[in-house]
Amino acid sequence: MHLDALNQTDQTLLDGFPAVESQRFRAQQAELKVVGLFAGIGGIEEGFRQAGHKSVLLCENDSAAQHVLKQRFKKTPVCDDVRELQSLPACDVVTAGFPCQDLSPAGRCAGIDGDESGLVSSVFRLLRDRRKSPTWLLLENVPFMLRLNKGRAIEAIVEQLENMGWNWAYRTIDTKAFGLPQRRKRVLLLASKSEDPRPYLLASDATPRTLVTRANHACGFYWTEGNTGIGWAIDSIPPLKGGSGVGIPSPPAIWFPKRRLIATPTIGDAERLQGFSRGWTEAATKTSRGARLRWKLVGNAVSVPVAKWIAERLSKSLNPYDPNGDTRMVSGQSWPDAAWGRPTGRFASDATSWPVQLEHQHLASFLSRSVNSLSLRATNGFYTRLQASGLRHEAEFALDLAYHIDRMKDANR
Repeated sequence: MHLDALNQTDQTLLDGFPAVESQRFRAQQAELKVVGLFAGIGGIEEGFRQAGHKSVLLCENDSAAQHVLKQRFKKTPVCDDVRELQSLPACDVVTAGFPCQDLSPAGRCAGIDGDESGLVSSVFRLLRDRRKSPTWLLLENVPFMLRLNKGRAIEAIVEQLENMGWNWAYRTIDTKAFGLPQRRKRVLLLASKSEDPRPYLLASDATPRTLVTRANHACGFYWTEGNTGIGWAIDSIPPLKGGSGVGIPSPPAIWFPKRRLIATPTIGDAERLQGFSRGWTEAATKTSRGARLRWKLVGNAVSVPVAKWIAERLSKSLNPYDPNGDTRMVSGQSWPDAAWGRPTGRFASDATSWPVQLEHQHLASFLSRSVNSLSLRATNGFYTRLQASGLRHEAEFALDLAYHIDRMKDANR
């Protein structure tokens, strides 16, 4: 990306962000009132609750997800269509993990104007119509939104915020940073009309943990792939997916080298891989195809500890953000993994996808219940595609795939 070096005397930094008292940001109130739009099964809202905050309204149109929300947030009203929501109740935070179907490489790639992802426009309508703005807006979506159509989606979002006079910052965050064995990157955008979001979202940074060699660790991959990639992840799983629109589960597969086993996690462990308690989505089984839809609900959710980390920081007094090293962005260039701005300027941040580095939980030991063997048909299909593709892979992995197929054939005789 072509960038101009940030000048310490740049007036953009001096006239746009709220003044600080005694070089520290003032402490936020102990309990923030949260409105959750596109709430799904409440990943963001559960993170905020664990941090001591309270949801006052949830909005979600998926009937299976509504059952989960009504069970897990019993005292919180749930509405079903953000387009029909006329106004926001008194609140401090509006959260919106808006639909990613049009912004995901696995989706339609229709962009921010698509029928699903375009619903984020309702968030801005509600914010504009409110006389007193909530202090914070938190948006969440997939990192591909920064690349699709040269970042048209993030451009449209920050342009809306800037036109409303809001300060914003976004960052790509990996769930693995919080110790969960799932490689899952998502863009979190924090904005405010009265506060500086940078200290809360960008100031904390840690060194990403990487595994160079597999050793005997369990490895996750997608058995639905095999032609152009497999989503390989050492000692973790690739991102949980929402699956098909009709609720056909698409859990990742796991190779256990020590056991020569190819398996998939249970739905209970999938919930835990997102930071929920086991059984969080059981209420969804009250709907048609509910048992299968649980995989979609969990795959579409926001990881709870990521939301909790942000929520906890919003309750703290933090030092001002140091912009040293940040660089001014040039219009029309690629969007970085982290950035911040206001109407008078946009800047790239070098914040990594690891804001913290919590103790890593090894995948094999994290899975507390028995796993499900990958079916003969699924394993055979993946193995065939992998062999035909020419993709690089470990010889031992291929041998164990073949071993698993033979074992499943024997079991079916």
